[in-house]
Amino acid sequence: MKKFRFLFSMFMVITMALSFNACSDDDDPSKDPDPETKIDYHFDIFMTVGKHGGMNRGDGTIVKSVDALTANMEMIDIKNDGIEFRSPDNTYSMEAIVKGKYYYQVPNSNDRFTKLQVVGNSVNIIQEQKFAQNTYKVRSYTHAWINDNTLVIMSANGDADKVIWTKLNVDDMRILAEGTLDLPLPEGAKVFTTSGILTYSEGAGKLYYFYYGKNKTGRGAVATSNFLSAVINPSDMTIESSKVNLLASEMAGSAYGELMQNCVMYDESGNLYLAAFTDANEIEQGHLLRIKKGETDFDASYEGYPNADGKLLTIQSLGNGKALTYARNDATGTDIDSYSHYYSIVNLNTGARERLKYNGQEIPYSSGRFSQRTVVVDGKAYVGVNTADSNPCIYIYDIETGNIEKGVEIAEGYYFDNLRVLKNDE
Repeated sequence: MKKFRFLFSMFMVITMALSFNACSDDDDPSKDPDPETKIDYHFDIFMTVGKHGGMNRGDGTIVKSVDALTANMEMIDIKNDGIEFRSPDNTYSMEAIVKGKYYYQVPNSNDRFTKLQVVGNSVNIIQEQKFAQNTYKVRSYTHAWINDNTLVIMSANGDADKVIWTKLNVDDMRILAEGTLDLPLPEGAKVFTTSGILTYSEGAGKLYYFYYGKNKTGRGAVATSNFLSAVINPSDMTIESSKVNLLASEMAGSAYGELMQNCVMYDESGNLYLAAFTDANEIEQGHLLRIKKGETDFDASYEGYPNADGKLLTIQSLGNGKALTYARNDATGTDIDSYSHYYSIVNLNTGARERLKYNGQEIPYSSGRFSQRTVVVDGKAYVGVNTADSNPCIYIYDIETGNIEKGVEIAEGYYFDNLRVLKNDE
């Protein structure tokens, strides 16, 4: 996105979005596909005004739902069409859990779990559950799905000296159980990292929790060791093992879980992959680590992202032994606004990777460190970019053929930071 100064009218976007509910071309029945081939999902595009989103930055988060992201769509613009991501009594974070038709999150009130939908240009609260024993803060937790309706949420407690957990039945948002992990602070640590990363391995039937300890809270805190891996029995949340890894310093996304960026994935064989990094050679050197199905420790012989030029931020499985990554070239800038972030297709078997290209040219760097503009659905990866010299847009990568086409463009004047795919209401 080009650099620009905001005029007063640009700050009216939020007001107009709340008061205006316009029909779009997607509502034109003449453009509907044949009912036999109609897709059952849609895309939500999150944009902010003033600065990049994430961590509740910017002057408001606007979300707009669209049925497709192809080039024949009109340019996407949230002015007069879109909705602020809030309800009359609460504000919701771009960092959220998404599954099926719904968003789940702890909103800014920091007192409840909320299940909600974005339908058309409105935010609908489906159900809410007030905190009981354990309390959480907006954006500051990690999560995993044990099955389609059981969600586990975890984070450090208020003093950050223990890790708390809550199990929810998302059908009605009941709290099924909650407690504190029997997990001691790592040696030499005063506090746990805010959230850590939690994931459930179906192949192993276990929860894996990646975490580390710090010497203090707040700015200037440092990890006291490489991150640790704990294996948890999901039925009673007992710790079966915990050990320091020897391959990387920290996990990607350690403070905010996977509420905005995917840093854990599984391949077709059930192997677990984790994006991580180490401070080395004056850069945050990315690593892609692997735990083989059924095992509890990282494969010391594996490196899925060799010779990194900076931090590895997100990973998503494409199947067929491939992954889509979003990473940073540290030499070109490490700020949130730096145009230094790029997409690659990684061969998980060899570690070979290639920058995503369109018409034979590498797609230029994007800005937005706390961004995830990519979703994978129906054999395609939809890849959003926020480049310096052209409108933000979506590229569509066909996983089977490797072909890439340019999709819809997005109007300038906003910061495009998040793309979600959700099922439609039946």
